[in-house]
Amino acid sequence: MAYNRILLDITDGVATLTLNHPETRNALAWVLAEEMSDALDRLEGARVLVITGAGKAFCSGGDLGSEVAEGLDFGRMMYNGIEHSVNPMLMKLKELSIPVIASVNGAAAGAGTPLALMADFVIAAESAFFYMAFPNVGLVPDCGSSFILPRLIGTARAMRMMMLAERISAAQALEWGMIYKAVPDESLKAETAALAARLAKGPTVSYGIIRRNVQAALEGDFGSTLHDEAVGQRIAGNSKDCAEAVSAFLEKREAVFRGE
Repeated sequence: MAYNRILLDITDGVATLTLNHPETRNALAWVLAEEMSDALDRLEGARVLVITGAGKAFCSGGDLGSEVAEGLDFGRMMYNGIEHSVNPMLMKLKELSIPVIASVNGAAAGAGTPLALMADFVIAAESAFFYMAFPNVGLVPDCGSSFILPRLIGTARAMRMMMLAERISAAQALEWGMIYKAVPDESLKAETAALAARLAKGPTVSYGIIRRNVQAALEGDFGSTLHDEAVGQRIAGNSKDCAEAVSAFLEKREAVFRGE
């Protein structure tokens, strides 16, 4: 699939997926979501994924300029695009077995907010902000907002963001525990690259299990979590990276993980 609205690069185990349509501030148009979905199937060799935006924005949310096909009303057009283009991509992103970093270089508005917050690590430039603008145009949060935000910051703050549509700065997001780090704009690329390189050299099997177990625990109960952790420990314990770590410990040297 040829990409017109994203870029995908995989170098040294780091996959970088760039939303690349600055003229719409990287709006999550149906075609962009479909390109992302295709790219998520092409991450062979990657041990970490970085998602970022080209230009001055991370993602401006849904493309309200989308054409409505003849015979459809605006609501049905939105439903079809979300259900058939956006949601399948988000499920692929959720189910990845490698760590995900969102490098938020500017506005993460509307659907751009939950897209960023689905990452395991969100690094935001100090000038970036998160803005759930849905009610300003008579719409409701989508892309998993209703699931993600209350779990990250509690119901009161989530309702503040979703109903009052207040802009939340990177500093405020950090204070609330929404994101991993807020950094000076000029440091964003370097900070992102350093974290990505660290994760790309880590125990990928272990990272994937941690990611899956945390997601399951947010949706499940304590007993199921205990079981999932035991199963995960069995799988990780039989990985080559675990064997390497044990050997390195006994030999008093640093482990070299290969993601196996």
